[in-house]
Amino acid sequence: MTLQLGDISSLRVTVMGLGLHGGGLASALFFARHGASVTVTDNRDDPQVFAPLLPRLEAAGVRTVLGRHEPGDFIDTDLIIKNPAVPSASPFLQAARDHDRSIETDLSVFLQLSTCPLIAVTGSKGKSTTAAAIHHCLRAADPGARLGGNITVSPLSFLDEADPDAPVVLELSSWQLGDIRGRGLLAPLVSVVTVILPDHQDRYPDMDSYIADKKLIFSDQTDRQYSLFNFQDPLQRGFEEHTRARVRFFSGRPLPARHRGAYLLERGAVIREAGRELPLELDPLSLPGEHNRLNLLAAGLACCCFGASPDEVAPRLRAFPGIEHRLELAAEVGGVRYYNDSAATIPEATAAALKALQPPIHLITGGTDKRLDFGPLMEEIQRAETVILLRGSATAKLQKLLARGAIAYLGPFDTLEEAVQQAVSAASAGSSVLFSPASASFELFLNEFDRGRKFKKLIRALAD
Repeated sequence: MTLQLGDISSLRVTVMGLGLHGGGLASALFFARHGASVTVTDNRDDPQVFAPLLPRLEAAGVRTVLGRHEPGDFIDTDLIIKNPAVPSASPFLQAARDHDRSIETDLSVFLQLSTCPLIAVTGSKGKSTTAAAIHHCLRAADPGARLGGNITVSPLSFLDEADPDAPVVLELSSWQLGDIRGRGLLAPLVSVVTVILPDHQDRYPDMDSYIADKKLIFSDQTDRQYSLFNFQDPLQRGFEEHTRARVRFFSGRPLPARHRGAYLLERGAVIREAGRELPLELDPLSLPGEHNRLNLLAAGLACCCFGASPDEVAPRLRAFPGIEHRLELAAEVGGVRYYNDSAATIPEATAAALKALQPPIHLITGGTDKRLDFGPLMEEIQRAETVILLRGSATAKLQKLLARGAIAYLGPFDTLEEAVQQAVSAASAGSSVLFSPASASFELFLNEFDRGRKFKKLIRALAD
């Protein structure tokens, strides 16, 4: 099915997965607003999550089926909107395919109906910070610029109000990209791949399959567009051979002379284009960490490819405050700085956070396993004066490595409250408490955002 806005009023639509980040809600309300007959179905029935959403769905005339999926909702319908977290092998989706029903996502619907110029960002880590920084810079020049995608804002939430000439920045996960494979829907003016690291190996059969989905961000670009790659990332080597777009690199050290792009200096950075090297006065940044300097460099390069000048972009990057759950300074209490890094769902992210902060550091870590190697975290964990573990399947793996390295730890604790109490007892003025789990959240929390908000609530209580 090729979607046209004027055809929606005649459709029966099933939204599969109300979701934890608002994508299902945005999809349901969008289609209801345009006159479709809408059903939302989710196999969970969690009052804590769904109760605030139900009045809005009811007011929009949306039928809800919670706690189960009914086969008829996937057959007696015209269109299914799939949540990215739902595996394509779902038997309900297979039943829909067997009956020739159309399956879309909120992203694929947006890409079919929107004419906004796009910048798209993916990667294993850094994509949220990079996408948000690009949006922060562009919005200063065009207040109509929008930010959506995996950053928990469905693009369908703003499609109706978006200025068709204003830029949209999309943060895209591998799952979102995989869902539009072969559709020819995504050809952003600028694509950015931040860094590729092992992730979601509980969902993918191997790293090659995961990387193949990431590469879809640039596979349909044209020679009038730009693909931006991390020059230092070994897993991005050869990416430039698979895009028709103009290739630019970003790097933490000087690029070889023949490469166009941007690179960091000890202080500041350089944009190299058409034989010229233009200064990009990045420093001092509001965000800590060398990894964030590289993220903001990528953002600055993307904005310059989009048409901004380094002089316009630099002060906006310096003022960028960062985003929630990514090495976020939650509070300073009694001279102790408390950092919420709950979005660190892989070991490499926690290792980067440990390198970004000055010791002494008291680390709270651990959670749900994604079949990842904790070796990269073990290389940096001795930077932590205290290691405090939260219970989880990944924590069990981490305990074995800590014991092997004769590294002391506290826990594992069954609740975040207990872990925070231990950190508060260990910390003194001038130190930092870092909540950086290095793993997923699902055994104790709804998701990493719920996890981070609960940490911040506990820290705010300290300050009261």
